[in-house]
Amino acid sequence: MEPGNITRISKFLLLGFAERPELQLLIFGLFLSMYLITVFGNLLILLAVSSDSRLHTPMYFFLANLSFVDICFTSTTVPKMLWNMQTQTKVITYEDCITQMNFFVTFAGMDDFLLSVMAYDRFVAICHPLQYTIIMSPRLCALLVLVSWITSVLHSLLQTSMVLQLSFCTEVETPHFFCELNQMIQLASSDTFLDNLVMYFAAMLLAGGPLVGILYSYSRIVSSIRGISSAQGKYKAFSTCASHLSVVSLFYCASLGVYLSSAATHSSRSSATASVMYTVVTPMLNPFIYSLRNRDIKRALKRIVGIQ
Repeated sequence: MEPGNITRISKFLLLGFAERPELQLLIFGLFLSMYLITVFGNLLILLAVSSDSRLHTPMYFFLANLSFVDICFTSTTVPKMLWNMQTQTKVITYEDCITQMNFFVTFAGMDDFLLSVMAYDRFVAICHPLQYTIIMSPRLCALLVLVSWITSVLHSLLQTSMVLQLSFCTEVETPHFFCELNQMIQLASSDTFLDNLVMYFAAMLLAGGPLVGILYSYSRIVSSIRGISSAQGKYKAFSTCASHLSVVSLFYCASLGVYLSSAATHSSRSSATASVMYTVVTPMLNPFIYSLRNRDIKRALKRIVGIQ
């Protein structure tokens, strides 16, 4: 195929977990359950934060945004996979594939940025408690979320426009259960050097940057906690960021595991299975982590369901 000859294919075949037809019913039930738990759990967090005036603080404002993004993140991939399994088809149109990839990159970036913003919030709360309300003003909180959205959307549009310039064979099979950016680039039949360069540079900048910010924030937090004399004071300070630290560890370990597994094994099945961790499992576990370890959230949830 000549460079520049962009082939507008009509569909992709999402192989995903189609290698074991006898397990399709089990896989369908498992993913449907995880999806419903994810949506219901994150909606409860949103409802709890919006209905309790005591939760109208920067930390819970960012948590509510994270819950909304997690719902959108999971809804980008899982419903289409469930539909394909129910109808026993693997097809996704070219337009739908590009759209899915665009939203997936957007919400994945938002997850990353929100976790770094939440780390900064915990840093200010623990290291500068007297200036916390002044520094974390409603205007700054809204600005941080807005900048995160703008950056994520622009990054997604950049990656999507790069993929739109690629050429593909008339019939394309992808080993994933959704249209993932890296897989799309690898499946192209035209030269992908520039696309890979942009993808990895953006990953280092937009994923590495927030990670560095998170690590710096927690290094300062640990330093401040060590300076507290009483054991009770240390425990109280650490407990305010324990849930966030758990979510950060889960998100980055799962994301890193996907790419290390994919690079090490080159197995389509292991790559698709590893992707489940950060696309489905992590958003599902986030509400449990925050609700089980947070008295304020548990109190608000009990009020919602009528348990005092």
